[in-house]
Amino acid sequence: MASDAASHITVGALAAIFDESQPQVHEPIVQCVQVKPLPPQQNQERYRAVFSDIANYIQTMLATQVNPLVADGTLRKGCFVRLKSFQSNQVKGKRILIILDFEVLKELGEMEKIGDPKPLETKAEEEAKAQPTTISTNGFYGSRISGAQAQPTAREQPMRGPSASAHATIYPIEAISPYSNKWTIKARCTSKSNIKTWHNKNGEGKLFSVNLLDDSGEIRATGFNDQCDMLFDLFQEGSVYYISSPCRVQIAKKQFTNLNNDYELTFERDTIVEKAEEQNDVPQIRFNFTTIGDLQSVEKDTTTDVIGVLKDVAETTQITSKSTKKPYDKRELTLVDNTGFSVRLTVWGATANNFSTPPESVVAFKGVKVSDFGGRSLSLLSSGSMTVDPDIEEAHRLKGWYDAQGRAENFTSHASVSNASNSSARPDHFKTIAQVREEQLGMSDQVDYFSLKATVIYIKQDSTWCYPACLSEGCNKKVTELDPGQWRCEMCEKAHPRPEYRYIMPISVSDHTGQLFLSCFDEVGRMIMGTSADHLMELRQEESPAFGEFFKEANCRTWNFRCRAKIDTFGEQQRVRYQVSSAKAINYSEEASRLADMISSYGLE
Repeated sequence: MASDAASHITVGALAAIFDESQPQVHEPIVQCVQVKPLPPQQNQERYRAVFSDIANYIQTMLATQVNPLVADGTLRKGCFVRLKSFQSNQVKGKRILIILDFEVLKELGEMEKIGDPKPLETKAEEEAKAQPTTISTNGFYGSRISGAQAQPTAREQPMRGPSASAHATIYPIEAISPYSNKWTIKARCTSKSNIKTWHNKNGEGKLFSVNLLDDSGEIRATGFNDQCDMLFDLFQEGSVYYISSPCRVQIAKKQFTNLNNDYELTFERDTIVEKAEEQNDVPQIRFNFTTIGDLQSVEKDTTTDVIGVLKDVAETTQITSKSTKKPYDKRELTLVDNTGFSVRLTVWGATANNFSTPPESVVAFKGVKVSDFGGRSLSLLSSGSMTVDPDIEEAHRLKGWYDAQGRAENFTSHASVSNASNSSARPDHFKTIAQVREEQLGMSDQVDYFSLKATVIYIKQDSTWCYPACLSEGCNKKVTELDPGQWRCEMCEKAHPRPEYRYIMPISVSDHTGQLFLSCFDEVGRMIMGTSADHLMELRQEESPAFGEFFKEANCRTWNFRCRAKIDTFGEQQRVRYQVSSAKAINYSEEASRLADMISSYGLE
């Protein structure tokens, strides 16, 4: 049995990966001989795996996007793996692979380590053993990359970048941190801002920013003043570049970006940028979509990505900014998707004036800001981008849905959700709690939406009903009390004398068929409790009896809830989370009509 499995292993593949003189192996098959978790980096779990090709074994770092395959036990000691995407690297004289994508070959089963593989080392690495070195997660993030140390600086060779030999070892974006030392990344510029200027008491200056993407992740980079002059014309959206340190790495300012990275880059005087000759080995763009139906549950001022069918295109209009008194051109678009919702999305400036995409096209927007003006609406940021009919699964699915049935549907606008008197609102699909459970809503990969008429029967009075939020406009992130009168927001990097408490409230509701726990955000919490979380917290701190009275008043009240059901993972367990998008008090006239329509649907006289 062992010989059969061994015959599938690509013997010698690991050595070939690090030896440019040997033919490169496409998707080699290896055996996993060890998997271990590493200390978390920036609240992210990381895993190390050791793979063997019978001749040699090597330590690897697993990219975070493959973490689920470790967490669910798919990758484990003794299994056989096809390495589909990886990047070779050297860390303090040690060879290491960064695994970006792999496939576990379950048909080969699992077994003890085959053969007696030796560590993959060169003579130079063996000599380096005389000097004490360790391989750890800190070493991984703080390494110098062999081959990139003798690069010319921008002053010696402006904007030409390192030689071709220096590109032999490329760092993945995911591995960059403030502890990284000498590195080179190969990344696609997916977005480039215009040059912006500022004037304040400390002087004046200019800047521009780019979003950079590779197989492992994305990161934002900014150039100021001289670097703005040097690099702005070099960067073009869609092109691929080699970028080499020195380059400052710092905590990302999340109010300016929606990229899933804890860090961002600032170009320095000696940063080297060179356009890559090979442009097709880096992905085009990476989205993190929120469905249009889910927007009601997204906090305002959040930045996200969205995809939908273009339903309507308005004419360009002009507004004048209240703060700068400058005129701005804008155009409003209407997007719909298969959640049954529509949303208004505004594009600005040249994008508005030059907009020529025909209705019924599928359009993906990256970097849109969520507003709650007249219900949830969207605005394309200057750093955002728009892609028409992208060749991705989500776009193909939406196109098929719209051609088959979406063209004839009536859509609920987010404005109508927040304003129940809007007569154009689409009738909600009401479910009983028993139906929600029987139909297993939320148990699939898709988010399920439903409406529920139910009565509040229990609200916890401990601290779980709210959280202390940042006072900065549009932030709403949780703050931590360092000292009395000092509440620190890590996102804004500011301290406030006090927080603003916001609802994040679990409630138990019931109808005649059962009981269900729902989660509510601040807007719904205010409706249910009849006051703000800030005021309620003041009453609690004063030990006022009015605090308990608000909870008593909120109990035994019946609401029409608009909900979404989605499966979430907590630790190693999965459960369905039912989240309230909106709530409104019972309108008995509408309720009578709804019940009459329900009776009619049964064909009763």
